[in-house]
Amino acid sequence: MFGLDMQLLMDVLQFGISVFVLFLLASYLLFNPVRKMLKDRQEGIKKNIEDANADKESAAALKEQYEAKLKGIDKEAEQILSEARQKALRNEAKIIDEAKEEAARIIERAGDEAELEKKRAMDEVKQEMIAVASMMAAKVVAASIDTKIQDTLVDETLKEMGDSTWLS
Repeated sequence: MFGLDMQLLMDVLQFGISVFVLFLLASYLLFNPVRKMLKDRQEGIKKNIEDANADKESAAALKEQYEAKLKGIDKEAEQILSEARQKALRNEAKIIDEAKEEAARIIERAGDEAELEKKRAMDEVKQEMIAVASMMAAKVVAASIDTKIQDTLVDETLKEMGDSTWLS
């Protein structure tokens, strides 16, 4: 159908070489930069994945540290609460002891005041008894002594005391 002549073969060969050179040129100018871009992108994605994995591992390690710290904080909080309870119990015992001491002092002071009050009452009773006895003695003496005997007793008492004592 068509004749294969030398010119056609040369044209085909020239066309093949042109396509090959064009392919090499396109490969060098277009495909290589695209391949490089794809390779760089692939490496970037790979790096991002590695970074993400490293970040994930780091986050897991941090999570474990924080969980350990949280457990430690729970223990520390429990210890602080325990110490606070013990301190409160000590303060409670101290306050109770101080209150008991204060109550003992108040009771002792009340006992002392009661004793003083008792002594005062006894002194008042004695004074009143003396006053009553004096009044009774005065009435008895007044009733049994006449005025002559009374004047004699007063004179004797004045002489015993002396004039200087009576006048001063």
